[in-house]
Amino acid sequence: MNWILFALAGSVAQLVDGTLGMGFGLLSSTLLLTLGASAALSSTAVHIAEICTTLASGASHWHAENIDKNILLRLAIPGGIGAFLGATFLSFIDLANGKIFISTLLLFLGFLLLYRNLFTNQQANLVEIKNPRFLTYLGFTGGFIDAAGGGGWGPVVTPTLLSTTSTEPRKVIGTVSASEFIVAVAASVGFLLNINRVEIDWSVVGGLALGGTLMAPIAARVVKRLPRKKLGLLVAIAIIAINGYRILIS
Repeated sequence: MNWILFALAGSVAQLVDGTLGMGFGLLSSTLLLTLGASAALSSTAVHIAEICTTLASGASHWHAENIDKNILLRLAIPGGIGAFLGATFLSFIDLANGKIFISTLLLFLGFLLLYRNLFTNQQANLVEIKNPRFLTYLGFTGGFIDAAGGGGWGPVVTPTLLSTTSTEPRKVIGTVSASEFIVAVAASVGFLLNINRVEIDWSVVGGLALGGTLMAPIAARVVKRLPRKKLGLLVAIAIIAINGYRILIS
């Protein structure tokens, strides 16, 4: 495999991820699966690469003041635990059959977010963000799905926070992107502990990491300049398009 191709793929995936709060794992995993890689190999390569890309993305969003510090750790820690368990589980079982259910749920959240941005003026909280159980459950679920499905932290956590809270979109995107570093590290540890079951192509990992790391600062600046409503609409449309396509091809 040509590492330059994966560097380009990583840069595009990170631009989408850093701007919309989702997409790196989903786009990268889709590319690897299309090229014939197994689900476990795809998820392993993507998460090891994400250690670099999420660190760069988190630092960039922090510098751009796109992070809510109160939410960050309450998402990241349970997300890391869920990712470790999801990676360990995927090393033994392929969760492809669960993707239809996950995509359907995300499609519903996408339409809910679209409705809120098109037809409502007030961003009223549907869930109290200060409730630690909500963030713990969301982080754990997002982390598990992310590791087990080869991507999903952003698509699960970002639209849920945008649809159920009044947190600024740029703060949601920045916080979700930064907390994904813990998720990526935990998932990578889970996969590496079972490395005898997974073959890793380091040229793929290096290419994705290089492209994503170089693009991260640009994406963080872009998201800071986008208006709140337009950003919410972009996220909603991306969720509906991606998950609608995944349901159709399943």
